[in-house]
Amino acid sequence: MNAYRAQLQARSDGDRSNAHTIPLPPGDSAAISQSPLLKPVGIQSLEKRRLQCYIGIMLADIAAVVWGFAIGGYVLPRDESVAHALLQAQMLIPLFLTVALYNSSYSIRALRDKFSGIILPLQALAVAALGVALLAYLAKTGGDYSRLVFVSGLLVSAIFLVPARLAMYGFVRWSCGNRVENILVVQDGGPPLAIDDAYRVEARAAGFTPVLNDPVALDHLSRWFEPMDRVIVSCADDKRFAWAQALKGLAVEGEVVDQTVSRLGALGARRYGANGSLLVSHRPLGLRMRALKRLFDLALTIPALILLAPLMIVVALIICLQDGGPALFIQRRTGRGSRFFSVFKFRSMRVDQADASGEQSASRTDLRITPIGRFIRKTSIDELPQLFNVIKGDMSLVGPRPHAMGSQAGDKLFWEIDERYWQRHTLKPGLTGLAQIRGHRGATESESDLVARLQSDLEYLDGWTIWRDIGILLLTLRVVIHERAF
Repeated sequence: MNAYRAQLQARSDGDRSNAHTIPLPPGDSAAISQSPLLKPVGIQSLEKRRLQCYIGIMLADIAAVVWGFAIGGYVLPRDESVAHALLQAQMLIPLFLTVALYNSSYSIRALRDKFSGIILPLQALAVAALGVALLAYLAKTGGDYSRLVFVSGLLVSAIFLVPARLAMYGFVRWSCGNRVENILVVQDGGPPLAIDDAYRVEARAAGFTPVLNDPVALDHLSRWFEPMDRVIVSCADDKRFAWAQALKGLAVEGEVVDQTVSRLGALGARRYGANGSLLVSHRPLGLRMRALKRLFDLALTIPALILLAPLMIVVALIICLQDGGPALFIQRRTGRGSRFFSVFKFRSMRVDQADASGEQSASRTDLRITPIGRFIRKTSIDELPQLFNVIKGDMSLVGPRPHAMGSQAGDKLFWEIDERYWQRHTLKPGLTGLAQIRGHRGATESESDLVARLQSDLEYLDGWTIWRDIGILLLTLRVVIHERAF
């Protein structure tokens, strides 16, 4: 035992003697990979510098609000407006700072991303203003304060916040450099990681060994990891547990790369007692977003049906008179949650040649299409009955287009081409979508035609907003008549 202690002491003394022999240039990843040092002495912790940045930005925000209300009150004709405005600013600032702290206005995200750094404090200011107005109403003191002064000061403060935040980014760059957090990627036999602005080190070159029964090895890791905000280890499968245990005792935010996460497309992790699980799917929209999308659909669809009713009646009569068949063509398709529903279309093919399963895509010279059918397909009028599907709730105005069960690209069914195909059904199908405005419509003659549509559909699912739906509807007007619509 004494011999082992002497060996540890000798190793530890030797390590300390070499710990600061070669200075390491900050940000030099190559130097990190090749350096035999125990600690990257050229890299300093950014934690205190970020704190300084937060305090500086907070003071700049306070100054922007104070000056905003002062100037907002000064431009008004009343003599006491400035004093009145400053009193209102004094009421607003504590609530503003409280909201700003909770909505991440002072966070790494705000330091890194200028857009977030500007939008978040503006949101905090708006919420704080509503809070002050509510408190004044509940306290019945609204009559003691000038609404004009408050609104004027609020608007000028919002304007001042933008240049104040932009100016502080120079201070952030001066204080923290190009990075606002230190991220270290440890490569120990696992897949290579490409993370912007991250330091990288080869475990073998740096002498990293996650051995829990070797205090010197752990001290070696600790000296490296001390200035790091995050440490990401990419190692072989048999080393993951050892690295996980070592990281837990090194007072660092540590991550271990697991290929299972990528293969399953995991979105997060959860624990149930002694068991763990990977979150692999979720509803793409929350209740509030789904309600907003539904209200948007109904607000546009109901007036559209009223305006288009005469046209739809005329088209239906012409189709019936042409060959005596029904005006509507009803086909089973896959909708939200991979559930079947019946889609409505104006019939464009001859009654005895209609393709209920959709196995054969229509072509430019398709003899199954009637004369009126060719016109309504060319002008997309055949899709108008799907407005009733929107009213029923089976479809939305914007979303991935619903496909027939037998649809093929080349000689394969759609879902046989790409394993991601079923992901497109997490939202309601739409009359139009991102794929349509990009020109991905018509016959799927090759597998690449389907992949292009699928890629657009999956892109639409990622980060839905009502503004994107409005943009897609406006751009759809350009492709209502399209060369691939036949």
